[in-house]
Amino acid sequence: MSGFAQGTTWHVTVWQPGGVNADDLQANINSEFERLDKALSNYRSDSTIEHFNQAKTTEPLMVSDEIVTLVQTAKEVSLASQSCYDLTIKPLFDLWGFTGDTLTTPTSATLAEAQEHIGFDKLITASSTKLQKTDPKLRVDLSSIAQGYSVGRIASVVEAAGIQNYLVEIGGELQTRGHKPDGAPWRIGVEKPLPGGRSLQKALTIRQVSPVAVMTSGTYRHYFDDQGKRYSHVLDARTGKPVAHDTVSVTVVHDNPTQADAWSTALLCLGAQEGIAIAQQHGIAALFVTDEDSQLREMPTAAWQTLQDKHIEVK
Repeated sequence: MSGFAQGTTWHVTVWQPGGVNADDLQANINSEFERLDKALSNYRSDSTIEHFNQAKTTEPLMVSDEIVTLVQTAKEVSLASQSCYDLTIKPLFDLWGFTGDTLTTPTSATLAEAQEHIGFDKLITASSTKLQKTDPKLRVDLSSIAQGYSVGRIASVVEAAGIQNYLVEIGGELQTRGHKPDGAPWRIGVEKPLPGGRSLQKALTIRQVSPVAVMTSGTYRHYFDDQGKRYSHVLDARTGKPVAHDTVSVTVVHDNPTQADAWSTALLCLGAQEGIAIAQQHGIAALFVTDEDSQLREMPTAAWQTLQDKHIEVK
């Protein structure tokens, strides 16, 4: 099954002894995508998160338990990343023109003014279903964690149909469970991080039958070239500017797709020089790929090197 959602494509491959009601499953998947979009999309003015963003108040606002949970998860990863990763960068994202895909390099003064309204310390969990701003201009961008969460939610829809063998993929982010009908493991290709390319960097053979997520974040797909300089869509919340390091992709393997998505973004924000030590500290299985003088270099964490122990082969 396949379709278009969240500004990208999705694919779901399933099998189950006794067969699958594909029509019902597709309908349920489409319904869940619509629900997620209405709650989490920053591109819909009528979504729950955009209602929160548009409210210029410091009073607690009702969102939902899943949005509060996503914010709490992202806040933990943000803290671990020394605030490089931060969901409240939406004003910066808009300021640089990334929302409309037209680069507008801000002045130092404009950038400094926008940064006054950035920071997880300005976002409070008022209850299990409410968020509160201490700055009415604060705005939240869930895109760096919502897709991983969506992968997990679509997998839950599949599992609710009694299916225990599947591969769920949204825009290259994915989760597997079980194996193929002939008993063969799922095999996942990790793309070589080169603009315009579709070649293979790594192949993962997933022999682990319990759910496992594979998420990759990269600077090589979304960027602007302006006057001989390349600007990545990945923003460092500490500086308010696109990252300038030579790390071009980070792939994370994790049992939780939401965590995997947040960590892959956070580690890409940090880059290999800062990120490897932090990933090691938190036991994250991550593969950093850097572009050094047009030569790609792989830098795995210790947990990545021991994926074999989890029945995941990397070649």
